[in-house]
Amino acid sequence: MSLFRRPPSPESGPSGDDSSRSVTPVETAVVPPAQPTPVLSGPPRPRVGGTGATPALPPRPPGAVTGSRPALPPEPDEPDFPTERRAVNAPADRRAPPAPATLPSVIVAPQENRERRGPGPSQFTGSEEGRERRGPGPSQFTGSEEGRERRGPGPSQFTGSEERRAAPGPSQYTGPDRRGTAAPAAPYAGPERRAGRRAGEEGAAERFWPAQPRTLGETGLTATFVEELVLKALFFAGEMRGMDIAARLQLPTALVDDVIEGLRRQKYIDIRGGGGSGVGKSTMIYQLTTFVTDVLRQVLDRNRYNGPAPVPFQEYVAAVKKQTVRGNRITRARMQDKFGDLIIKDYIFDGIGPAMNSGRAIFFYGPPGNGKTAICQGMVNCFDGDIFIPHAILIDDFVVRIFDSNLHKVVEDEPGSAGSYDRRWVRCRRPLVVVGGELTLEMLDLVYSPEVKYYEAPFQMKASNGMLLIDDFGRQKVSPKDLLNRWIVPLESDIDMLTLHTGKKLQVPFDVFAAFSTNLDPSDLVDDAFLRRVRYKLEVQRPDEDQFHDIFQVMCRKRGVAYDASAVDYLIDTHYRPVDRPFAACQPRDLLDQVIDMAHYQGIEPRLTSDLLDSAVRGYFVRFDKDKSNATSASAG
Repeated sequence: MSLFRRPPSPESGPSGDDSSRSVTPVETAVVPPAQPTPVLSGPPRPRVGGTGATPALPPRPPGAVTGSRPALPPEPDEPDFPTERRAVNAPADRRAPPAPATLPSVIVAPQENRERRGPGPSQFTGSEEGRERRGPGPSQFTGSEEGRERRGPGPSQFTGSEERRAAPGPSQYTGPDRRGTAAPAAPYAGPERRAGRRAGEEGAAERFWPAQPRTLGETGLTATFVEELVLKALFFAGEMRGMDIAARLQLPTALVDDVIEGLRRQKYIDIRGGGGSGVGKSTMIYQLTTFVTDVLRQVLDRNRYNGPAPVPFQEYVAAVKKQTVRGNRITRARMQDKFGDLIIKDYIFDGIGPAMNSGRAIFFYGPPGNGKTAICQGMVNCFDGDIFIPHAILIDDFVVRIFDSNLHKVVEDEPGSAGSYDRRWVRCRRPLVVVGGELTLEMLDLVYSPEVKYYEAPFQMKASNGMLLIDDFGRQKVSPKDLLNRWIVPLESDIDMLTLHTGKKLQVPFDVFAAFSTNLDPSDLVDDAFLRRVRYKLEVQRPDEDQFHDIFQVMCRKRGVAYDASAVDYLIDTHYRPVDRPFAACQPRDLLDQVIDMAHYQGIEPRLTSDLLDSAVRGYFVRFDKDKSNATSASAG
């Protein structure tokens, strides 16, 4: 360790009095001396000459910051760096002159004390004159003082007592926290700063990965809000252990322990049966006290949300943008492996592939029962990777619940990755949300429950970074025109406007691959304004006879029934051609299920026989006719 010293002025004389020296604010903050070790600190250096005077520093060349001092045993001479550092075990009167206003980003050591022997980055080994470059790889600093030695071309491994990292390569510093010219940390700015590259994953620099919060400030929540979550958890459960409260809130145990301790000091909760708050307090069982009655009533009147701690709304918006469903690079070869046993024609691949790469809306139309819904289920499997979905978000002190176990498929963590991300987020596959005839306009806005006093997110918000399928379009309770008007703005601007029950309007990102599917005549449902915003339109046609055989074969394999091509030919020749019955992709599955049911009823093994197929047709294909007397009769087609 070294400190700069100013030569004595004529007024001060050689007495060694440093009272007239000016110091920088950083250098005045001297850390109290810790237990000294032979490696991390050395003895105070005596004054030179015995008179208290110090030799003048050599002039600094322009563009470089250097420093030197006389060699003092037992440490060798080393260059001084004008960087922010803390003095350990140094006298209080040994202070440096003011640091320059701006510091260079690269520290240049004295030219005579280093030697370059390769084109690679700087590799400082040894001490001062003995330091030597031994290869082009990044620095590996493993020794201390004269015995420091470079052991190979790998990344820097700094285990000595230096007060800086000399090499520009990656560092593994295990000494004291003194980092030289490291730039000051940027202020917290949401998940853009906290989300980083996942270890061992290439090309994931832009991937959203929520870091585990270490302090209450990093959660984006106030201490009062977290205290209310703890009180509500204890109220609904009666009593809980500290670790169970942390698991309910999905926050680190140490953070929750601090909140619990604050509530104990306010006498709102207590340990059942007494006990201290020392080691093992997360295993203590806590319960509410009588002092919390009035406070808890006010908390429950505000909202009754009892679940994982929410995520601030701005963090959610940033996460949706980082995990966007737009701009994929999906190829034909990759798509063929994602649709499983689904038999579809080539023109469908050519139609849905560009639509998935754009992430924009697509409109399916065609006769019913030909796999429009099944195609959408295969499409969502083509998107890369998994995403993070928050349990809930916080908007103006209102909680909005987003995660839905019925819609979101959780991805299990790899071994050894537990606790590596913020557990308020759930790692899921990209969702596929399907809504049909039950859809209303009210379901497309934030749903506020007066009983529990928090919101449920609408379907399109739960489908963020995934796919939303409006199935049976035109059969909803709301008119198609009103439903289309609701979607025009989000499809155009990628922004959805939601309304709180207070009347406040809220802009939410609409990062959804929307698909509309109908078996009605599109000319009766959509207008030109809607068709302009839905860029891709695809007709799902009926299968031909060869494809009908292929579907029957796939379904027989899945149901465990022996496939018989002659039996399928009998079905087509007897029940399709004579009445010009059109094929449908769902018919092989439905007819085979009825064959199996009939065989089980008769107590025989399910097989594709003419008798069983005839029975299945009579129960499946029925035409209802009305005669002039309004009597209804049914006949097998």
